[in-house]
Amino acid sequence: MSKGPLAFRTISEAADELGVPQHVLRFWETKFNFIKPLKRAGGRRFYRPQDVAVLKGVRALLHDQGLTIKGVQKLHRDQGIKRVLAAGDPDAAVQFGDMSFDDAETAAAPETTRAAASGGGDERLRGVLRELEQAKARLDALLTR
Repeated sequence: MSKGPLAFRTISEAADELGVPQHVLRFWETKFNFIKPLKRAGGRRFYRPQDVAVLKGVRALLHDQGLTIKGVQKLHRDQGIKRVLAAGDPDAAVQFGDMSFDDAETAAAPETTRAAASGGGDERLRGVLRELEQAKARLDALLTR
């Protein structure tokens, strides 16, 4: 049974999809501040679809286009995340280019949550927070089984 396109990936699944070893993904996290997978207790990483898209861009820039790590850092600093995304998949740059990669909870939340976070009322935000806390509690319960 394969995961859907919006499902989170473990580090092994992301590494397999990218064709690189897991330790390379961990290394890239230390070199590129824009690679920020979600981390559970114990440090287990989960990659969102946009994280995988960014990793594909980094891999393409390093392996296919021959840039150095410093070159990719400079490219990101000068041209932004859309340029990194476009290197791996031009469609991903359109799909994820306007999304913030700094706030994992908001980026991973449903569209209604993102809309609420971008200018909804306080009560609406409290409701969204309750939903997120409930979802986190369910995930924590599943992970501790």
